[in-house]
Amino acid sequence: MYEANTAVIGRVVTHPSRRQLQNGEQVLSFRLASTSRRFDQSTGTWVDSGTLYLTVSCWRRLIEGVEASVQRGDPVIAYGQLRSNEYTARDGSERCELEMRALALGPDLGRCLAPVQRKSFGAGPRPEPVERPSTDADTAGEPATTHS
Repeated sequence: MYEANTAVIGRVVTHPSRRQLQNGEQVLSFRLASTSRRFDQSTGTWVDSGTLYLTVSCWRRLIEGVEASVQRGDPVIAYGQLRSNEYTARDGSERCELEMRALALGPDLGRCLAPVQRKSFGAGPRPEPVERPSTDADTAGEPATTHS
């Protein structure tokens, strides 16, 4: 089987849901919509040019971070392997669905703000957040914190 790795920028359109497979492994999945847009110079407006829908599946360590951070409506960037699944629907029609097995997933920082909280993979307690002094670049009005 071939593997096509790609990045898709879009919006989460279903609530991420976790399920356990028969072999005991867990998977978290959600639907992602990516709408292509173009600027129509004759009208001076942006025009939607079609939407790509795909199911994003998250495995292993990615599950925890996505489950804690991503919800319906969030703008995200997903990177992973694309696969197509052909199947027969209940009504007997043949269907084809596009799926991405995500290798990395994060917020689209061009369309949202997302504070980073780093995960600790080693043993021991997590460090407390460290306050940094506010600068002129901080426009939120609250002191920013960083996490080690």
